[in-house]
Amino acid sequence: MTEGLEDLRALAPRVLGALVRRYGHFDLAEDAVQEALLAAATQWPAQGHPEKPLAWLITVASRRLTDLLRGEQSRHRRENDARPLQAGPVPDSDDTLILLLMCCHPSLSTASQIALTLRAVGGLTTAEIARAFLVPEGTMTRRITRSKESIKASGIPFALPSDHADRLAAVLHVLYLIFTEGYASLHRNDLSQEAIRLTRMLVRLLPDDGEAAGLLALELLTDARRPARLSPDGSLVPMESQDRALWDKALIAEGTALLTKVLPRRNPGPYQIQAAIAALHDEAPSAAETDWPQILALYEILLRLSDNPVVALNHAVAVTMVRGPADGLKLLQTLENDSRLTSDHRLHATRAHLLEMSGDTASARACYETAATLSANLAQQRYLRIRAARLP
Repeated sequence: MTEGLEDLRALAPRVLGALVRRYGHFDLAEDAVQEALLAAATQWPAQGHPEKPLAWLITVASRRLTDLLRGEQSRHRRENDARPLQAGPVPDSDDTLILLLMCCHPSLSTASQIALTLRAVGGLTTAEIARAFLVPEGTMTRRITRSKESIKASGIPFALPSDHADRLAAVLHVLYLIFTEGYASLHRNDLSQEAIRLTRMLVRLLPDDGEAAGLLALELLTDARRPARLSPDGSLVPMESQDRALWDKALIAEGTALLTKVLPRRNPGPYQIQAAIAALHDEAPSAAETDWPQILALYEILLRLSDNPVVALNHAVAVTMVRGPADGLKLLQTLENDSRLTSDHRLHATRAHLLEMSGDTASARACYETAATLSANLAQQRYLRIRAARLP
């Protein structure tokens, strides 16, 4: 069986897992894998794809790792501790899960978890990750280096940790953040697609985990709306004004099928609930036909599961759609002192929307303008200023 270059990133975590399991040296093994992937991208188009791409990558990466170890150790130490990888069975796919858990170790900051996951499991280069998060490449290099050093210093063995069930929540959170960063930025489709790819991988590794499937369903149902989010001139189009004929029906069907499979299980988690909300939006023939009472009921369940201020904002919108803007604005007042939202444009944008619905256009205009100054996204800034400009 031959593999195309598009499969290299899918193979990367399995190659890295094979090296780390055999040699340790997570940081050097990761560098060796990157060089093996580069060699494949260079040589395969000219020389043809090998019959066993995974074995080819493992062999090349292990040779490169041996070279790296030679540069750091004496010959005697090297010969004892860095034996060439012998021919053997292909590494178990659990290695990918172990890598995800290592990258999302609770001792690392969330930013470090994201960066290391994209680098080690996603196979992205440091430059690609830096561009995605709008930081200099040197800053991202230092962040990833510190993460590797933390893992090395912790002495974490390359094995499924005893707390893997608890740590899985961190993995899901990191994948969710990667997707959200790509989707919210409007022009980083590659980042959200990478999150979907990694979440698909996780669902294959953990087919019985309802929250992993719920996260994948949420990503698919949300990403289905991407084709309608921007107008031809690049302006942001809110969901209620989008041309639903442009929504990706295949993604909606796949996400809905996933959700239908896992929701009947007991005690659905936050990602399953959010996916159910996304499904209700996607299945509505028009904005006016959205089942807001059911969405409101789901947000109330979600509020009991998670102390998330963005969930509270969305809950206020759902309350507005069911009971009217006065009730929604009362809920927003309780969020004004939440330090997590004071400088977030979404609080002011939501208040502006609810004030506009209530008829207080002067206050709505001021809130739209405040939200625009707080947003870092140019398309969002433009949209918010247009909304403000058309109000008296």
